[in-house]
Amino acid sequence: MTYLRLLQHRTTDGVRSVILAEGDAAHVLLGVTSVRELALRAIAAGETLAETAKACKQGEAVDIRGEFEAGRLLAPIDHEDPAHLILSGTGLTHLGSAEGRDKMHREAMASEKPTDSMRMFLEGLEGGKPAPGEVGQQPEWFYKGDGSQLVGPHDPLLMPAFAKDGSEEPEVAGIYIVAEDGTPYRIGFALANEYSDHVTERHNYLWLAHSKLRQAALGPELLLGPAPAGIEGTSRILRDGKTLWEKPFLSGEANMSHTIANLEHHHFKYGLFCRPGDVHVHFFGTATLSFSDGVTTLEGDVFEISAFPFTLPVSNPLARAEERAVAVRAL
Repeated sequence: MTYLRLLQHRTTDGVRSVILAEGDAAHVLLGVTSVRELALRAIAAGETLAETAKACKQGEAVDIRGEFEAGRLLAPIDHEDPAHLILSGTGLTHLGSAEGRDKMHREAMASEKPTDSMRMFLEGLEGGKPAPGEVGQQPEWFYKGDGSQLVGPHDPLLMPAFAKDGSEEPEVAGIYIVAEDGTPYRIGFALANEYSDHVTERHNYLWLAHSKLRQAALGPELLLGPAPAGIEGTSRILRDGKTLWEKPFLSGEANMSHTIANLEHHHFKYGLFCRPGDVHVHFFGTATLSFSDGVTTLEGDVFEISAFPFTLPVSNPLARAEERAVAVRAL
């Protein structure tokens, strides 16, 4: 089976285009400069995004791997006004995802009492996959930021100067756009590094909200249509060009305690997330973390995440932002 993917490209002189890839073949779509533009066109025409993309005139063929290695591929979604792109996510959604979190919180609580994390995971395991037409258990939910926090497949992931840690979270993200009538449309899926500060979270689980206010990276490909039930990938950390840590990770509904539809319901049930024109990137969670294996990352480490059916990885070096003064003035 071949999968349709859309990619956003920018030349060295700033000219943008959209690429349609199917299998090993890829070509530029003429007259299109962004995936968001193409998605709105599909909604207006009452078509699927794949139908609209295939109907576009074909431009030149593209070697997407070569363009990826040259650093000319962008995140597969963005918004001309970053304030109208929302990054959010759900945790404790994957089979086995509670183990590392529960261990972290037990150490903080020094108690045999089940943690809130374990309770939430078990509730999701019991009620996260409701029958069609029913509403299931709501998941943990968190906010990561707006479009200013989204970086491309090669860009550095910046730790704030005050951060205690910067660690990878290999995930699949759902990409959405809200139509003029307020209806959210899922336009596809992307490979992602949700990236968090686990040391801050470990100190006190009520600091989870702080630990998630970090950048996030997307791989270059937007996978169109339904996601495979099982997604198998590899998450690795490179230090000085050598593999420091490597582990397989699993995603897709076959490896989750929630359905994607249930996670989507509990995000878009809030009217404020149905503002026409807005773009949403929603991270579905993971069960694989280097932090759980005792890895301490350093500036310069490279997070590399790959998974089929995506043909290209998301590969980002870790960096630290300069310290900035915080000064609030009274008027």
